[in-house]
Amino acid sequence: MNDDNFFAPVAFKPDEALAQAKRALRDIRSLSERNNHFSLQGQVVLELTVVDKVLRARLAKRPARSPDWELRDCKNSAELRALQDEIKRRVARWTDETV
Repeated sequence: MNDDNFFAPVAFKPDEALAQAKRALRDIRSLSERNNHFSLQGQVVLELTVVDKVLRARLAKRPARSPDWELRDCKNSAELRALQDEIKRRVARWTDETV
């Protein structure tokens, strides 16, 4: 099979992905941002860092003073979109539970 007909995927740039993720998370009004930490009602529920060529997210399973963290590594744009969708689902669930 000839590989000339296929496009190479765009290289993942974790620094740009971090900026994009922050912009998307600012749209969620329930979250407040400080550096690379995002809080919900004063409790940190998300931390974003760049490690090597990966965007690493620590996502709380539920808001708490010392939460149980779930680690997610984003190595491409699809994983970043999936992470953003999961964050939106969790924040919606957490805010619905507190109302």
